[in-house]
Amino acid sequence: MGGTARLSSVDLCGALRHAGAMNEATPWSTGQLLLALPGVGDPRFDRAVIAMVNHGPDGAMGIAIGQRHPVHSLGDVLEQLRIASGDFGGAPVLDGGPVERQRGFILHSRDWAGADAVDVAGRWMISSSADVLRAIAGGGGPSRWHFALGYAGWDAGQLEQEFARHAWHAAPASDALLFDTPIEQRWESAFASVGVDARLLTAAGGSA
Repeated sequence: MGGTARLSSVDLCGALRHAGAMNEATPWSTGQLLLALPGVGDPRFDRAVIAMVNHGPDGAMGIAIGQRHPVHSLGDVLEQLRIASGDFGGAPVLDGGPVERQRGFILHSRDWAGADAVDVAGRWMISSSADVLRAIAGGGGPSRWHFALGYAGWDAGQLEQEFARHAWHAAPASDALLFDTPIEQRWESAFASVGVDARLLTAAGGSA
């Protein structure tokens, strides 16, 4: 999982713009949180919390926000990009998912919008350009943000199949869950927000 985080103005830019278009047409679980149930069947997604960027008939994409990246700090990434870290060098990097683990994404509040920033269902924004990191380091970026390496992706129909076998539960994505709740508490807190005690969940049918 080592290596250099790759950010540029063209990193998945087309996919992210498509996500913005899909938000307006068929949002599905776009803008919601996907919460892994005990029946998810993939250890990489154990207790996963995924902020969904795009979900439509052609597939789905999201950024996991429930686990820290085991290697990088934001200071490491900023150093590689030759950006002065200022007060943000110790900020955690999130393990955004198992796909393209060297790509960086910034999920952030809607009070800042660069050229490549995509609005996700009017709830948050996502950027893949280093411009937002420069703005954050300079004190002029979004007020709330996460930096993640990698993303979670599904082919057409795949996520619907996983819903059918009780691998995931969809929940609203509030600012409190996204930005205020400690990383390690997001899975339990997201379930609690929809009235579910996560301690009572079992793998049988993926329900309590």
